[in-house]
Order: sequence, then structure tokens, then C-alpha cells
Amino acid sequence: MEKFFKLKENGTTVRTEILAGLTTFLTMAYILIVNPLILSDAGMDFGAVFTATALSAAIATLVMALVAKLPFALAPGMGLNAFFAYTVCLGMGYSWQFALTAVFLEGIIFLVLTFLNVREAIINCIPVNIKKAISAGIGLFIAFIGLQNAKIIIGDSATLLGLGSISTPDFLLAIIGLIITAVLLAYKVKGALLIGIIASTIIGFPLGLTSAPSGSWAPPSLAPIFFKFDFSQIFTVDMFIVLFTFLLVDMFDTVGTLIGVSAKAGILTKEGKVPHAKEALLADAVGTTVGAMLGTSTVTTYVESAAGVEEGGKTGLTALTAAILFLAALFVSPLFLMIPSAATAPALILVGLFMISPVTEINWSDMTEALPAFLTMFMMPMTYSISEGIVFGIISYVLLKVLSGKAKDVPKLTYAIALIFVLSFFI
Repeated sequence: MEKFFKLKENGTTVRTEILAGLTTFLTMAYILIVNPLILSDAGMDFGAVFTATALSAAIATLVMALVAKLPFALAPGMGLNAFFAYTVCLGMGYSWQFALTAVFLEGIIFLVLTFLNVREAIINCIPVNIKKAISAGIGLFIAFIGLQNAKIIIGDSATLLGLGSISTPDFLLAIIGLIITAVLLAYKVKGALLIGIIASTIIGFPLGLTSAPSGSWAPPSLAPIFFKFDFSQIFTVDMFIVLFTFLLVDMFDTVGTLIGVSAKAGILTKEGKVPHAKEALLADAVGTTVGAMLGTSTVTTYVESAAGVEEGGKTGLTALTAAILFLAALFVSPLFLMIPSAATAPALILVGLFMISPVTEINWSDMTEALPAFLTMFMMPMTYSISEGIVFGIISYVLLKVLSGKAKDVPKLTYAIALIFVLSFFI
């Protein structure tokens, strides 16, 4: 492991990497339950989707670990699964087989683009200040997710968002867990985030949020959804729109996550590039393609990987640990069902705090750099989308540079991406 992952060279140890992988896994284990819940609304079998979710996450994360050797985990993406179920299937009226076909085609296209280095080129053309803003924006976004999971932030018909009630068990558990974890971090206790999740889960018992594991421990069959494609409508306008949306959202969600978490991990190169970016993008493409075959929505790199990075994860051993745990989850699903979302909320909130630090390195004195950076990080939680934040950032960056007489500062590929973003508003 030392030779393969170059642990000493990266200033880490086997223990640190395994702990980081366990932390990453626990902070994103909710997808094992949430993804089947969402896709079952589209008519898919819950148990089968659970198995597909765990397997696709394990395979994609394994590629990330062994090929890219980066500390990132992958799984079916939130937002993309909602688009799959509620827009394509319930909104547009198409079958889940049609939606799975679109995801499969997306994966094939991503494989081609990755081998042609197109996606890597896109990562490298994003301005440095926007890259730093992406990290901060993801921090705000992931903290926002944690606050929602704990019902600290709730929907409000008058103001869109409001403060929840501290009398609710979720709110109370999250606050207790946040204090415990923050104190552990103050004392620089190794594994503070993981300890916080475990402690919060235990405290959840008397609050009625945590229940003892129950149900079957055998992996559910994939038969109801395995390789269920519908190629009869692949040349329709609707298929083009659905496929384009999947491509656009996934590409920039992944790009944003890779840049943001890499910046926090301190593994960006001096030129601001993600190391082994091509291999990392390959993991995403393989995960999406295989995931569609297994029967789940688009697989993408998870922002929750930042939790493991904060625990010291710097190499593929972190991802390898997470991949093994996803496989193990197939046989111990009742254990993960017992972890309430409020128990992982403190970890997400604190990771959000850690990820916002690059904001101090942004050039706030130049308006053509400052406003795009601000829009990038502000629009991520406001639109509930990493990719939308990047859209606002890139478009405003190009416009301000051109209108300020600094058009030569913008790479040609950045112009092309901005144009694609603008056109996407009208599709």
C-alpha cells in the first residue's frame, strides 16, 4: 500500500487513510436509502435499486482508488436522481426504462470525452479565482444540506426558508452532535467527525430517531431493473433534451467537486490543476455506464468526500476503504438504516466550515474576478446545485472581462463553455 499509494510522499498513513475512508462512507451512506426512495417513486423496485446503488458506488469508487488514486468516493448523485424520477418519469411521462437509457448513453459519451481529454481541458480552463470559489461554494452547499437534514432549516411559504423548532428531535440531536464534534475538533481528536456520527446515532435512541437494526440481511435481487433499457425513442427530441441535461449537470457537478475538494485537500498543482484528472473523470464515466446497466441514475463524485479529506485522507486508499464499505453494506443494510440523517448533519455542517477557507485567497480587489467568484459560491446553495453555481460564475466572468476591455485574459475554451451555458437556458 505504501508503494502503490505513496503514503509517505503524501504525508499520510494507513490508519489515517482508512479512518478517512470510513468517515467519507458514513457521511454519504444516506444515499443507500435515499436513492432507492426517490427512484421507487418512478416505479422502480426499492430493494433492487438499493443493490444497484451500493454496487455502482463500489465499482466507481474502486476505479477512483486504483486508477486515479485520489481520496474521492462516488455514488448515484442527488439532484440527478430527482431529475430522473420527478422530471423525466413523473413530469414528462416517460418510463424509468427510457430514463435509464438516457443515463447509459450519457455514460458512453462521457467515456469518449474522457479519452479525448475534453473534460480534463474543461477543468483546466476554469479561472483560478472561480476554482477557489467553487470550494467555498461547495462548503456552503454541504453545510446547507446538513442543516436541512437536521430540520434546522425548513421550508417556509412566506420566505422560502425558515428556522425549524428546537423542540423537534432532529434539531436537538444535530445541535448536541455539533457541540460534541466541535469540542473534539477543538481538542484535535483524530476521527472527530466519525466519533461525532457514532455518538449522535447512540443519542438518537432516547430521542426516538435511532432504532435497532431489523429486516433481512441478504442483498436484494437486481433482476427487476438489471439491463432494462428502452432504445425505441433514442432519436426523439425529448431524449436529446433529457440526455443534454444529464450531461451538463453531471459534468459540472463532477468538475466542481473535483476542483473544490482537491483544493481543500491541498493536492492541486501549482497551476491549479487536479492531479490525475483524466483518471478521476474516467471513474465517473465508468460508474455512470455500469450504474445504468445495474439499474440506477447517474453516478458522480460526492462532495461528502470532503469529510474524509478533513480527516486527513489524501490518496486512493481513502477511496479504496469507502469502496469496500459500499460492498459490505450489501450484507449489513439494517445497520445503515439505523443511522438518522440528523446524526450525519453535524459532520456536514463542520465540513462546510472547513471548505470555505479558500475564500480568503480570492482576489476581491478586482471586480471582474470578485463578482464571478461571489456568484459561483452563493448560487450553489441557493439553486441547490454545484453546476448552476459554476454556470453563473463562468458567464459573469466572461461578460465582465469582455465589457472591461480584458477579453484577451479569457481562454477560448472558456468562451465556448460560457456560450454553451447561455444556450442551455433556452433548451
